[in-house]
Amino acid sequence: MKVFNLLVVGYGGQGVLSLAEIIERAALKEGFDVKGVELHGLVQRGGSLECHVRFGEKVFSPMVRKGGADLIIALEALEGLRACYYANKEKTILLTDKRILSPSPIEDISSEGLISQMEKFVKKVEVVEASKIVESLTGDIAMSNVFMLGYSIAKKLLPIKKEIAWESVAERIRPQFLETNKKVFEEAFRM
Repeated sequence: MKVFNLLVVGYGGQGVLSLAEIIERAALKEGFDVKGVELHGLVQRGGSLECHVRFGEKVFSPMVRKGGADLIIALEALEGLRACYYANKEKTILLTDKRILSPSPIEDISSEGLISQMEKFVKKVEVVEASKIVESLTGDIAMSNVFMLGYSIAKKLLPIKKEIAWESVAERIRPQFLETNKKVFEEAFRM
């Protein structure tokens, strides 16, 4: 593999940074050269956030170029559409949670409408109700990022081995949350 170009997008507080760091760590363990960068202004809980992760034989820049993404993982659908700037109709897969955290109560946005817009820019949109699944398992949506990691590996969208990914999760997550995260991670492989 030359270089794999990944974007992880969502809002502050959703685990975007944690997910990007876990993937970077796993790619390093796999023996790849890895570069990553987070792009944000004054991100706080609820602010837009995008992380670029590139890994492969030799990586010179952490930034994914316009139209250069192989995979976009969107923890929120509207941010998935915004990330289509980095998409390529010939190669980009966009994995998105169906959930929308609408930026304004007056806006009427449907996930179906967003998905149809995304389809104009990418090769394939893969939609999963990660937040809903995780909430049914744990009573909270906080581990949706770990579910999306597992799902992207299970569907062979992310070229990282399951065992290496979990090892990286276990190194990044606090011990008291490991058992629940493991349950969420494994559920993604049953989909």
